[in-house]
Amino acid sequence: MSKKRRVFDIDLPEDDFAETFPAGKIDAPNEEGKRRGPMATAISETAGSLRERQEIEATIRAENDALAHEHVRLKKLGLIVDMIPLDKIDTHKLVRDRRKGPDFEIIELKSSIKDIGLSNPIRVEPRADGRFELIQGYRRLTAFKELLEETGDEEKFGSIPAGIIAQGESVETLYRKMVDENLVRKDISFAEMAKLAVDYAKDPTTAETDPDKAVAALFSSAGYQKRTYIRGFIPLVEALDGILKFPQEIPRRLGLALSKRLTEVEGLRTAIRNDLEGWENYSVRDELEVLRKYAEEEEDDFGLPVAKKADKVPSAAPTKAKTTFQIERPHGVAKCTAGNGRLEIRLGRDFSTIDRRKLEEAVRTLLNQIE
Repeated sequence: MSKKRRVFDIDLPEDDFAETFPAGKIDAPNEEGKRRGPMATAISETAGSLRERQEIEATIRAENDALAHEHVRLKKLGLIVDMIPLDKIDTHKLVRDRRKGPDFEIIELKSSIKDIGLSNPIRVEPRADGRFELIQGYRRLTAFKELLEETGDEEKFGSIPAGIIAQGESVETLYRKMVDENLVRKDISFAEMAKLAVDYAKDPTTAETDPDKAVAALFSSAGYQKRTYIRGFIPLVEALDGILKFPQEIPRRLGLALSKRLTEVEGLRTAIRNDLEGWENYSVRDELEVLRKYAEEEEDDFGLPVAKKADKVPSAAPTKAKTTFQIERPHGVAKCTAGNGRLEIRLGRDFSTIDRRKLEEAVRTLLNQIE
């Protein structure tokens, strides 16, 4: 006898089925109303994370590009400043006047650097070998080198603040920058400016070989009359280069007169050299007296030059000075000159404000000590 199977129909509501299905098996519906599986969800999340990462990377790259462009812009302007070791800076690219003898500006600059530091960084150009070429600031660099030698303080004077300019500027442009910086100094002399023009013309890296034309190229920002005076000093600088100790002290009138005489009188350069040669030491005033003699100038009772006429070039040498020296004082550097019948002390101080009796006693004590 066979058994009959009983079949029961069970109706399950679709909504209840979806809600009670185990978690993680069916995903939430997408935008189109269709449900996604777990793999689709993972891919979607990964794609979203990748897009977000790409957007962040693009933002970082844009910021880095902006910073790089700004760095290049500041570097071209020489506004990127760093501490550069002195032994990594060379001074070969631009020809400079490296005359021998005391430089009172260096003495005063060193005193200022020791007191308050260097307020105006030098300018250097980086080289491919990791070294730097000096563009501006020869005196400042010299002051640091001398301070390092005198004090041995490597931490304080072994490196110097330097603005790093971008490579690629022409030598002519670098010369102009050096000259324009020098023109800011109110005390730069016509002899120094003429020497810059002569050096520029001699530099094999420049296209100009005529010092007169070099004046126009270098000092275009100066007035016509000033450029004329600079050109007037060129014969003096060319003839007496290496002979004079204090060319920067030559007044305009004396320099122009002496330049004219040097082009007119044969053997004048030799006579001046012979007058100054062999001196153990002499002062600025002594050198100017020699030059005035050959320029046919003399001084009046107030120390002002007065032109005179002479039939021939005199040859007698002036009385030799014994010595010159400097002494650092709280008010600055005292410049002392001892000559025949003369003892001078020059200091940036008003001695007329000192009580006369006190000043008289100090001088008397000085004279008693040296007699």
